[in-house]
Amino acid sequence: MTVKAEQDFYLDPSIRDWVLIPITLIMLLVGVLRHYVTQLLNSAPKKQPAAAVREQRALGRANLLRATAPLSPLPPSQYKSFTSSLARGLSSGEYLKPAPASESEDAGPQNPFESGQMEGAMDGMKKQAVMMVPNMVIMQYINVFFSGFILMRLPFPLTAGFKSLLSRDIAMPDLDVRWVSALSWYFLNLFGLNGVFKLILGQDNAAVETRDQSALSALSGAGGPAMAGPGAPDMSKLFKSEVENLALAEGLYKWVGDGIEDRVLKSWGKVI
Repeated sequence: MTVKAEQDFYLDPSIRDWVLIPITLIMLLVGVLRHYVTQLLNSAPKKQPAAAVREQRALGRANLLRATAPLSPLPPSQYKSFTSSLARGLSSGEYLKPAPASESEDAGPQNPFESGQMEGAMDGMKKQAVMMVPNMVIMQYINVFFSGFILMRLPFPLTAGFKSLLSRDIAMPDLDVRWVSALSWYFLNLFGLNGVFKLILGQDNAAVETRDQSALSALSGAGGPAMAGPGAPDMSKLFKSEVENLALAEGLYKWVGDGIEDRVLKSWGKVI
């Protein structure tokens, strides 16, 4: 088995000054600009009706009671009172918002080309364009002007599987995998600057291309949009399932204050 000799190249310092650093700065500035452009494109959240907020808040209270049942801060009397009153309201439909008067059982699905539906679709398309257009322009710019440039060598060894990632635009099969090309440096910056953007712009920034958006909590019903249309969940069925879940959670209930006196004395070494 032959060991490949280490490859040494002399890189012109101008490559560092006119290719490596500018690509990094461009990616950083484009990310900051993308963040502020996305903020300008964001439309103000629509105010939800009080009945819709009431529905979501009722589900949030039920979820909170179930989640804290194994170690609840509520005394037994208050927990049973809250659970029974909430279950009674959910099962009776007290928290359901009234159906529109024009709604009928044989009503067809909503038209996706209505103003409300189209507005949401256009907002999503504008945000996607803000994400995609700068990346396409920068990648084409690097591919035209800096294709085949070797920018740097990584100071640590890598396996051959990284060659397609780091040397994708260099047609040299014998090139060491540690050498990084200009186009590969663009992709490394595209995904590696997320931590820098979080430091500069904060955790919730539009410069980072978030692929998994966290679902809105049920307690944030006043801020999040209420689902409507054929894909919306049936709130009456959700309420009935929550009543069953609350009944099951009562078997797991335990007050956090049970035996608190003995635990405090034991922690101070006063219990014999």
